[in-house]
Amino acid sequence: MGSLVQNSASTPSPIRSAIDQACHGLVDREALVELVVLCAVAGEHLLVVGPPGTAKSEAVRRIARLLGGRYFEYLVGRFTEPTELFGPINLRKLKEGIVETETTGMLPEAEIAFLDEVFLGSTAILNTLLGILNERTFRRGHSVVQCPLRVCVGASNRLPEDEQLAAFADRFLVHVFVEPVRDSALEELLAAGWSLRSAETRTVASVADLDALMKTARAMDLAPVRPVLAQAVRLLRATGIVDLTDRRVVRVQRLIAAAAALSGRLQPTESDLWPVIFALPSSEAQRLGREALRDLLHVSENGSLLAAAAEASLGPLAQGAKILKEGTAILASRPETEKGQVAWRLQVEGVAREIDATFTPVTLPQDLAELRTQVVGILESARAPKATSPVEAS
Repeated sequence: MGSLVQNSASTPSPIRSAIDQACHGLVDREALVELVVLCAVAGEHLLVVGPPGTAKSEAVRRIARLLGGRYFEYLVGRFTEPTELFGPINLRKLKEGIVETETTGMLPEAEIAFLDEVFLGSTAILNTLLGILNERTFRRGHSVVQCPLRVCVGASNRLPEDEQLAAFADRFLVHVFVEPVRDSALEELLAAGWSLRSAETRTVASVADLDALMKTARAMDLAPVRPVLAQAVRLLRATGIVDLTDRRVVRVQRLIAAAAALSGRLQPTESDLWPVIFALPSSEAQRLGREALRDLLHVSENGSLLAAAAEASLGPLAQGAKILKEGTAILASRPETEKGQVAWRLQVEGVAREIDATFTPVTLPQDLAELRTQVVGILESARAPKATSPVEAS
C-alpha cells in the first residue's frame, strides 16, 4: 500500500493552518472544528448536540477567530428578545413611522455565528432565523438586509422532540454529536485545560479564503459521483433510515463538493462521499449509516479534514492519515523527565495499538510502517534492562 502523504501544494494551507491551530489543545473536538470549516465552504449550517461543558462553544469560537471575519455569538434563553440577536429598533426612524432595525454588530451582519441553546428561542426569533439561514436575508418591518453569513452553528444539549422544533433543526444540514472526552485521553484533557488561556487566536486565514474554496466547489461537476451517492442513499434507506429527507439528499452534494475543494481537488471523487454520514440527523442514524456504507466509504480521505473523514467513514485511508498525524505529534512531544516519559510511553503504546487494529502487515501504508518502526524501537528500548555500572555492581 502506498504513502498517506499528499502533495502539500494541493492542500489549502491558510485554512489547514487555521484548523491545526484551532484544534491545538482541544481534545476529541478536531472533527467539530473541521466540520465548521466544511460547512462554511459549502454554505450550509451545523448543529452540534452534546451535554454542557464539552467545549462546543470553545471549538467554534477558536476557528471563527482564526478565520477572521465578523463573528456573532449568543446564548439563547426562553426570555431572549429578538433585539438581542437582530438589533434594536431605530427610534429616530420610528418617530417618522418607519420600523427599521439597527443591525450593526448583530447577527444579520455576521459572517460566522454561534447560537448556543438555539432551540430555546421564541417563535419570533426562530421564524426570523429561518429567513437568515435559508435565504441569507433578514426581514423585519421596513428592514431588508442581505446577510453575509457563511455558516451558523447552533448548539443544544439534545435534539428537540417537538415537531416544529424538529423541522427547524432540519435546516441545519450537518449534525455533530459530542460526548465527554474518552477515558484514555483524560491526561491530555487535563494538561490542555490547564494551559487553555495560552491558545493561539491570531487570524491566519480569511473569509476570502473560504469564498475562494466555495467558488471552486460551486463550479464542480458532480455528475460522475451522483450514481454512487444515489447508491449510498438506497443503502441507507434499506437499513431503515427514513429521516434522510429529499432536501438533505440534494444539499449533501454541497458538502461533497466542499470536501473535494478542501482536499485540493477540482472535481469530487468517491473519496469525498463521507460527509453524507454527518447529514444523517440522529446519532443512531449516523451509527447505522457508518455500518451500512462501510464498503462504499472505504476509500474516503481528506488531507485538510483528517478527523472528520476518519470519524465519518471508518475507512483505512482516512483512519491511517489521522493516526499518522497524531502519532507523529506524540513522538515529537517526548518529555525530558523520566516521570513524564512514563505517561508518554503509554501514548506511544496507544499509537501501536491503533495501527495494528486498523491495518494488517500487507495493507500497512509505507508512512505508517515507518512510524510503527519508530514506535517499536521506543517501546523495546524502554523494556530493555539498564546496564549496571561497576559502582552499582559493587
